[in-house]
Amino acid sequence: MQDTVSPSLHSISSRSTNNSPGRYKTLPSPSLSRSLSLPLPSRIVENLRKGMASKLMQLQSKAAQASQLVAKHGGSYYRQLLEQNKQYIQDPPTAEKCNLLSKQLLYTRLASIPGRYEAFWKELDAAKQLWKNRKELKVEDAGIAALFGLECFAWFCAGEIVGRGFTFTGYYV
Repeated sequence: MQDTVSPSLHSISSRSTNNSPGRYKTLPSPSLSRSLSLPLPSRIVENLRKGMASKLMQLQSKAAQASQLVAKHGGSYYRQLLEQNKQYIQDPPTAEKCNLLSKQLLYTRLASIPGRYEAFWKELDAAKQLWKNRKELKVEDAGIAALFGLECFAWFCAGEIVGRGFTFTGYYV
């Protein structure tokens, strides 16, 4: 069996329908273009298989190490975590109690909206007042504001990098 790679539709040009030299043929249907395939040299295929096999072996060994670590220390970590946070555990720990707590959290958050709304407008008024009196602004305050802006930009950039899959150059396509 010969390994093949299908060409992309972008690599097949449809400039002309005639068969004159220097021009490409138009394919009659997209299904035909999908069924065309180009053979890969066996050396490349063998290298791909070896590379994937080595990566699979590495992944299996790391998974085995993680599994052994969890089997060895998982139970003691679980007990320690529960012991440290026993003041937050509700008795009895049932699904009904979890549903009740989730409803309490939701409605507590909803009840806090008016207070947060008021705090937002107070902060906005303080920022407006600061902007009105910007002539009296000290260099120290301006420096702090600039550092805060720089920190916000740095966190934005870090989030973009994480969102792109930890690449600096762009998205994986």
